Amino acid sequence: MTISADHTAPDTTSPQEAPDNALNEAVKNFGITVEDYMLPARHQIQMVDPEGRLKPRGEQGTQPGHEYPVPGDRELLAAYEQLVVGRRVNDQNSALVRQGRMAVYPSSHGQEACQVAAALCLSDGDWMFPTYRDAVAVMTRGVDPVQVMTIFRGDWHGGYDPLEAKVGIQCTPLTTQLLHAVGVAHAAKLRGEDTVVLAMCGDGATSEGDFHEALNFAAVFHLPVIFFVQNNKYAISVPLAHQSVAPSLAHKAVGYGMAGERVDGNDVVALLAVLDRAVALARGGSGPLLVEANTYRMQAHTNADDDTRYRESAEVAEWRAKDPVNRMRTYLTGRGLLDDDGEARIAAHAELVAAQLRKGLSEDVPVDPQELFRHVFSSPTPQLREQSAFLADELARDAASTDSKEAGK
Repeated sequence: MTISADHTAPDTTSPQEAPDNALNEAVKNFGITVEDYMLPARHQIQMVDPEGRLKPRGEQGTQPGHEYPVPGDRELLAAYEQLVVGRRVNDQNSALVRQGRMAVYPSSHGQEACQVAAALCLSDGDWMFPTYRDAVAVMTRGVDPVQVMTIFRGDWHGGYDPLEAKVGIQCTPLTTQLLHAVGVAHAAKLRGEDTVVLAMCGDGATSEGDFHEALNFAAVFHLPVIFFVQNNKYAISVPLAHQSVAPSLAHKAVGYGMAGERVDGNDVVALLAVLDRAVALARGGSGPLLVEANTYRMQAHTNADDDTRYRESAEVAEWRAKDPVNRMRTYLTGRGLLDDDGEARIAAHAELVAAQLRKGLSEDVPVDPQELFRHVFSSPTPQLREQSAFLADELARDAASTDSKEAGK
């Protein structure tokens, strides 16, 4: 092949002869253009308003190619129970930090709808890659609550087995989990596995280079990944307006050749509908998708943060009125799906989880210094074996010295 003077290769295929790419194939059944498929709906998807009322279909923000049925009653009730448990866990963990039983906790108080929907939309064989703020999502996925919170008490490991749970370890370095998610999705595709990967991040992550690399790789290799951006309006103290002037973060999807969607992140009904459909599309071969959930972090970034230095109390109060737990309770009660007995049962379940956390995070953890070497490599190097033996000798001599002193008393 020769290259022309303008450094472009000659076009040897006419448009009629060029095969449709995977994205064209994926949108044929929608009867819309590829551009209309990739661009988010003109209005964010919201099914239940902040007062807990189901909106008329024409006011939910849907349009051709972006249509969402209301999830079933059983799914909604299960989601509400997890919302209540998640809120109780967030509040309990904040108390445990103040009591010194946890080192740090990045609360998702106010974002529980995103957490719950992210976990419930996945099948058993799918994978989730959370951030440091997504403990409620990991717990909703089925991981033992005490194991989920182990990382926040300062233990050296993540607390649970990622392979067994199909959940990556909660990631503190910003955005690196998106690359891990894309790698797992690529491996699953190469193996012919029926796996969808949900990669969670915040609005601040969209400013990182890893975000670009993950989305570009996923789109180029047409991988079954859903990038779920919880836009809580602040990257620690940096407001969204100082991060991006895009019409929305969901609009970034079109630049990578994937579909984007915006959804009310405090409306668990809409979240379930949008994420359920995203999982079905990704599993069906439509490639990666980006979903932006507009929500709000009601509490400080962590217990080390003073959020009064960068946001006004009036702003927090405005979002408090959009609380996802109260909204869902009002909706379910109004439909006759939730009564006082059901509410009492769910509250009791939440208290049991909180008690489990108090007990589990109050127990002393036995320390084995040899764990420093045990999990570095599958087969220890000569240097590690030498260091391990040196430490063992030091510990033995220290123990002998202590015994000798005790005997001389």
